Amino acid sequence: MAALRTLETLQFDNTFARLPTVFYAKVGPTPLKNPFLVAFNQDAAALLDLDPEEATRPEFAGCFAGQYLPTGSEPLAMVYAGHQFGAYVSRLGDGRAILIGEVRNGRGEKWDLHLKGAGLTPFSRDDDGRAVLRSCIREYLCGEAMHGLGIPTTRALCLVGSDEEVLREQVETGATLLRLAPSHVRFGHFEFFYWRHQFDHIKTLADYVLAQHFPELVGLPDAYARFYHEAAVRTARLIAKWQAVGFAHGVMNSDNMSVLGMTLDYGPFGFLDAYDPAFICNHSDHQGRYAFQNQPDVGYFNLRCLAQALTPLAPDEAIKAGLDAYEARFAEDYAGLMRAKLGLREARPGDDTLLRDLLELMHGSGTDYTNVFRALCGFKQAPGERNETIREYFVDREAFDKWAERYKVRLWAEGCCDEVGREAERAARMRRVNPKYVLRNYLAQTAIQMATEQKDYSEIERLHLLLRDPFAEQPEMDRYAVPPPDWGKHLIVSCSS
Repeated sequence: MAALRTLETLQFDNTFARLPTVFYAKVGPTPLKNPFLVAFNQDAAALLDLDPEEATRPEFAGCFAGQYLPTGSEPLAMVYAGHQFGAYVSRLGDGRAILIGEVRNGRGEKWDLHLKGAGLTPFSRDDDGRAVLRSCIREYLCGEAMHGLGIPTTRALCLVGSDEEVLREQVETGATLLRLAPSHVRFGHFEFFYWRHQFDHIKTLADYVLAQHFPELVGLPDAYARFYHEAAVRTARLIAKWQAVGFAHGVMNSDNMSVLGMTLDYGPFGFLDAYDPAFICNHSDHQGRYAFQNQPDVGYFNLRCLAQALTPLAPDEAIKAGLDAYEARFAEDYAGLMRAKLGLREARPGDDTLLRDLLELMHGSGTDYTNVFRALCGFKQAPGERNETIREYFVDREAFDKWAERYKVRLWAEGCCDEVGREAERAARMRRVNPKYVLRNYLAQTAIQMATEQKDYSEIERLHLLLRDPFAEQPEMDRYAVPPPDWGKHLIVSCSS
């Protein structure tokens, strides 16, 4: 077991700061005034070998509000570009976040310490460089919710609040969030240098990413093509998992895409309540570019952007192979995940039709995506069994009955339900992949209102603990599994969220 560390003894290994300064601007955080700790994540602290008792120190909130820096840190703001809503923006970069440094734990894992809301940087454009408590609560909770669901994601060590005023759609209070990831390198990093025709810098960055995250590829004659293939496959796996749990990112710009296939930059995200494939979670997305059903295609578009940026390093046919691998892997992984949600262990002809017809019934009835799949875990296949509890979710009960008969036949064909023991095994297996709890927007909003209006942060901790294990039955928390009340059905969420 690794020895626990203090803020003063964290083991920094700032590899990105060793790159040429063309990749970043050295800039320190602008301190928040009168900071206080809102939330602390012991699970994330363990990733850094950080003693959780450190969070009780008066200096802790000040450290991650930018008032002073941990020993060994080298703060910088990364530069990158990206396609935003399909249009290329030539210079973006860390406009309200600063890479404090990189900590290597006792297991040899490296974690970026990225401070969101750290103040102005050379890449802030017209922004103030700040984050607000509302958006930080959403990101803090969703990173942990996604981790609980088994989806690659950034995580957050802590959330620090203040009384400092920040103007968004209205005046709010400023906050910082320290997020962790093995890397914050994005597709847009490579785009920045490609469109400036600085191809040597593309190679430098690619060599850095290979050395840090794909050492098995270093020295291979087709290392860059293999790196692109790996980025494509990881992206496919990620988006397949998003689709399976009903998660919409909301702003899938290429600068928000991780080369490691992690969920990055939580803003106007949303989990499906009533199933609607055209669900748009970002009220700034007027054309529906990032609607839930479009996410696989947007992933492909973003990978084309990365492919173009890597053309100085890899032949066209290798890039095309990576794009083909994305399509194949997404189709394979999504089909497998959805079969598992239905309790099916084998791929058989007609499975895609069975799933599609269920989703169409759900859409027509406006049924709750998470709750219907969770209810299906208890599906009974005995002759004459009407599965009344599940049936109640659907407006067209007769149509559901017909689908249910087909589902019974499919379950029997696989031999997984021909006796009580096997049916129980199938139900348990389904509960391990169909969550009971997701971070619905109204749940996050409740925590936000308590925090911003009453300075009561207890709901943040309750949701965090709940979402650590979203597949488990937690009867005392069943109120968190219900669909949103009327006030929570049409919450407006924007990029400032």
